[in-house]
Amino acid sequence: MKEENIKFPEEAHQILGKLGDAGFEAFVVGGCLRDAMLGRPPKDWDVTTSASPEEIQKLFPDSFYENQFGTVGVKTGSKDPGVAVIEVTTFRSDLGYSDKRHPDRIEFAKNIEEDLARRDFTINAMAHDGTRLVDPFAGAKDLEDKVIRAVGEPNKRFSEDALRLMRAVRFATDLGFDIEERTQAAVREHAGLLEMIAKERIADELKKIIMTDHADRGIELLRKQELLRYILPELGEGFGVGQNRHHIYTVWEHNVLALKYAAEQKYSFHARLASLLHDVGKPRTKQGDGPDSTFYGHEAVGGNMAAQMLTRLRFSKDDIEKVALLVRNHMFQSDPDKVTPAGVRRLVARAGQENITELLQVREADRIGSGVPKARPYRLRYFMFLVEKVQTEPTSRKQMAINGDEVMEILDIKPGPRVGAIIDALFEEVLDDPSRNTKEYLINKMQELNKFSDEELSELRRKAQEKYRAVLEEEEAEIKAKYYVR
Repeated sequence: MKEENIKFPEEAHQILGKLGDAGFEAFVVGGCLRDAMLGRPPKDWDVTTSASPEEIQKLFPDSFYENQFGTVGVKTGSKDPGVAVIEVTTFRSDLGYSDKRHPDRIEFAKNIEEDLARRDFTINAMAHDGTRLVDPFAGAKDLEDKVIRAVGEPNKRFSEDALRLMRAVRFATDLGFDIEERTQAAVREHAGLLEMIAKERIADELKKIIMTDHADRGIELLRKQELLRYILPELGEGFGVGQNRHHIYTVWEHNVLALKYAAEQKYSFHARLASLLHDVGKPRTKQGDGPDSTFYGHEAVGGNMAAQMLTRLRFSKDDIEKVALLVRNHMFQSDPDKVTPAGVRRLVARAGQENITELLQVREADRIGSGVPKARPYRLRYFMFLVEKVQTEPTSRKQMAINGDEVMEILDIKPGPRVGAIIDALFEEVLDDPSRNTKEYLINKMQELNKFSDEELSELRRKAQEKYRAVLEEEEAEIKAKYYVR
């Protein structure tokens, strides 16, 4: 990895330069340096320096200092959110971690090496001043070798901050690296310390793992490193549980493969997590064994389990409700011989139109996770055709701005074919131009139509009905062609 290939933004160079000109040491440090060395765009930039917070603020008046960690936020004036504020932190040492997450006491360190020694992994324990790399723990070599290795003594690092247990898995997953053996052993030994970490922080790390390109590998690592039992123990119940003639994988393998497909397709967080949890209820509903075993009601049980799991991890109410809904409804009827437009309308009403796309994505992931080659077989394409058909049907008479009762009242006419003929003629007007669907326009139009004879209105009605059928057939043909169904 050549140092000359490391590129910093101009805003970072300016901060390094100004601190250097004032006689202070200053370095780009941590994850942003790691990503820059890997050629990945950093999300933000951090600088560490020998200057005190007060000295930093004197040099950069447009800044703020509202924490106990010696970090000053320097405003650069850039419109790029990644460098609009660059955090500049005084060299420091962290002393004591009684809560297994935060240092009990902060002391300013003497030099950059002492500051780097407090960090989690070697690939995050490097610093660069724009001309030279400071790398006391061989992080550059670990980057080259694609290794996650704890700084110094792994047991001490994880005892200090137990969230590092999940961070080791996240970095390995996101970067495609392997966790070094001593670091792996320390993760397994200290896995129970996760119970001391705030659930919200665990949920945040889990979400980051789920949103990586190789999320399935991350979930497998959590299990192998014995962390899963402290995060999603219910998911682990599927390990080694066989299924029936419709599956070639165990419940665990199937769930993880469904997540793999969802991540490959760049699906949303909700679709990915629901794909992972969609069959979490199977171990608790399994009846019998072998090819004829059943899992009746597993989607309902799984939906409830998903809600309980995500509530325990303190995900947001929206996250909990959406993922549970997707799990609970993933077994919708899609057999072309059994599914009907009415059934699809009921599903759309039950699941919500805004969730249908992700529900279909979970079903695709479920199918691929079963070892079936096609994500969208005919039956699923037919179902997608019906969904779009019921969602894009032309305006129904029920959606008109005026109804039969109002027609009779305004025109002072009695119930009969004349009322229906006027309604159908008005509906044709709305079909031609939906902007006409206003009370004012339709009242004026019905008053014109009321001047026609019964025979003339009957002919208008016949033409209106023919037109509606033609529009329906045209819409249906277009949607069928889109999904390759007959």
